[in-house]
Amino acid sequence: MSTDLRYSDKHVWVKVEGEKIRVGITNFAQAKLGDIVFVELPEPGDEVTADEQFGEIETDKRDLKILKLIAPVGGKIADVNGDFYDHPEFVNESPYEKGWLVVIEPLDHSRIEKLLTAEQYEAIINKD
Repeated sequence: MSTDLRYSDKHVWVKVEGEKIRVGITNFAQAKLGDIVFVELPEPGDEVTADEQFGEIETDKRDLKILKLIAPVGGKIADVNGDFYDHPEFVNESPYEKGWLVVIEPLDHSRIEKLLTAEQYEAIINKD
């Protein structure tokens, strides 16, 4: 688990990149989901609201599971990982590199500091 990231209790990681943040799901979440077959993401320019759904991830059709993606902060979508439309498996293979989901221009940067540290997130997932 990377100490330079922040985490939400909804299993989303956040990496601060200047004035923007890169967002993806954690390794813990992708491992629980299984093989990812479809990812629905917003479009660049769309607005997202903190603690509300901004997309979803669907897994193997035999044992269908859907993870609702909950925005860790509110703001405007600056970029979307378009590789998902052809390669949703990137989330499974590389959740912190190739498997990022969106880049957000946050409305309130102070909200990022309220997200969980690596140690706090690890304590949550170790309870499960």
